[in-house]
Amino acid sequence: MTYIAPAPSTVDDIIAQVKFDANGLISALAQAPDGVVLMLAWMNADALRETLLTGRVCYWSRSRQKLWRKGETSGQQQKLIEARLDCDMDAVLMIVDQTGVACHTGRRSCFYHGVTPDGLRDTSQPEISAEELYGR
Repeated sequence: MTYIAPAPSTVDDIIAQVKFDANGLISALAQAPDGVVLMLAWMNADALRETLLTGRVCYWSRSRQKLWRKGETSGQQQKLIEARLDCDMDAVLMIVDQTGVACHTGRRSCFYHGVTPDGLRDTSQPEISAEELYGR
């Protein structure tokens, strides 16, 4: 599947309908085409606009206070296949083509802490080391 970007004016119309929170953010869920939830991050209007216009997923880094293009340091990019806003227009679901792993821990998905009767249990192991991902 190939993402076809809307015209810039259409993207602006879409963003005007989004209900950003008090910090100017919406939650952004990245999901693989097979249904696996890869990660949750945040987008501001600029990140959402860039993502919708270019098809390369861009987030807002709350810790760095700047745009974060997924994979800019690790190479583990996300290419947008489809974007959907929820019924309240305050969250976005992105179906993405994920290069490599999505999680900074080297796992395919960030959602690997399984809740069990005995506490948390990791449901997957890293596929790549942080050293390999980030050169550290």
